[in-house]
Amino acid sequence: MDFITNIAAKFFGNKSEKDIEEITPIVEKTNAAYSKLTSLSNDELRAKTPELRAKIHANYQDEQKEVDDLKSKTQDNDSLSIADKEAAYVRIDELDKIILEKVEEILLEILPESFAVVKETARRFTENESLEVIATENDKRLASTKPHIVINGDKASWKNAWDAAGTEILWNMIHYDVQIIGGMVLHQGKIAEMATGEGKTLVATLPVFLNALTGRGVHLVTVNDYLAKRDSEWNAPIFEFHGLTTDCIDKHQPNSEERRQAYLSDITYGTNNEFGFDYLRDNMATAVEDLVQRKPHYAIVDEVDSVLIDDARTPLIISGPTPKGDEHEFMELKPRIEVLVNHQKKLLNALLAEAKKKLADGVDKKTREDGGLALYRAFRAMPKNKALIKFLSEPGIRAQLTKTEGIYIADQGKEMPFVDSELFFVIDEKQNSVEMSDKGIELVTGESEDPHFFIMPDIGFEIDKVENQTFLMKRNYLLRIPL
Repeated sequence: MDFITNIAAKFFGNKSEKDIEEITPIVEKTNAAYSKLTSLSNDELRAKTPELRAKIHANYQDEQKEVDDLKSKTQDNDSLSIADKEAAYVRIDELDKIILEKVEEILLEILPESFAVVKETARRFTENESLEVIATENDKRLASTKPHIVINGDKASWKNAWDAAGTEILWNMIHYDVQIIGGMVLHQGKIAEMATGEGKTLVATLPVFLNALTGRGVHLVTVNDYLAKRDSEWNAPIFEFHGLTTDCIDKHQPNSEERRQAYLSDITYGTNNEFGFDYLRDNMATAVEDLVQRKPHYAIVDEVDSVLIDDARTPLIISGPTPKGDEHEFMELKPRIEVLVNHQKKLLNALLAEAKKKLADGVDKKTREDGGLALYRAFRAMPKNKALIKFLSEPGIRAQLTKTEGIYIADQGKEMPFVDSELFFVIDEKQNSVEMSDKGIELVTGESEDPHFFIMPDIGFEIDKVENQTFLMKRNYLLRIPL
């Protein structure tokens, strides 16, 4: 069967290759549009946003006018019969569906130019300490609360460094083709799996900007409030430079006017829990004015496996018993995990001993860097280890850890695979996650067992394999039919 699958892949290609082949022409269009924007002034670049918005709204203005007329006709009109009002509401629903279809069509049409605008904005912030534009009312409003925007007479200066969750960041990212591909995949409503260092945060700026142009709202769902606040503040200037509004619901109290206004922003960040509970509270509201959410339009879910699988288990448990819910594989898997943890403990002790020796004896830069790397690996291995915590309390050691972490998470964390290569599993406290490494998987998997037992399969690839096998079976059957 593997032989047949390999033959099919050679003739027809796998699903990923076919998806990339379909997307490549759009990437080329995006880069072509991007090359045309470099000659524009900052104000001319900003003018592209209202131009794109106007193009979107013009595509369904006839249907929207009819919807507005019907709503005006039915509101507070006692002369209309119930049947007439019901017919009007049915027509409004039909028009809304048509409008959404037209919005989807026009977004695909303007996607290359929209993505190019974001990429060019990212490039200008990367290559310039500040961008000067003619000050608008929006610039003046933002300047009153955001230090990176300065008003000088009729000009506004946007600096390329700003605060994000208490840390000053310097914008230094420009979209590569892999991020453009990821943005297109997200716009299509699919899952984009990207490795560490491929710029997942940057990828989201593309479809978020595109869909925010509709004025119907975009939600970006994250797994914890730190990431929600950090990402909203990290990416906000890219959007706000073009007049789009951003906010984070986790900054505001539930059922407050501030949270209601956050939902009315063009782009709304927040955690899955807060989005979910706001939805539940709105469903229990007794008056329209008590609602905080507006009609959902487009959302991106960060860490989709955590949000829709791990975190989503709790409501399923609350809702009632599940078949065979009392059967667990805990006792079967416990011995393997004990072996895994014991190996990690031994490794941590060795790393800690290496870090202590090199940081104490290291007079040259290379020795201290090696000691810092060993310390950082120990922290990634078991951050709650008592011996490690005690060592970190010594003068200068915590600062060394922070310095080393800054070196390896720079440039979108491209060096993190090297840091984690020696570990059996990695504990990431910020992401609230534990991930086994290839070394760990090899340890807990027996020689006669499936080496991919602890690896989530590529669902798209597996589906493609089944489709190719079915095609070949049908083809072989047809070839056996005598003429």
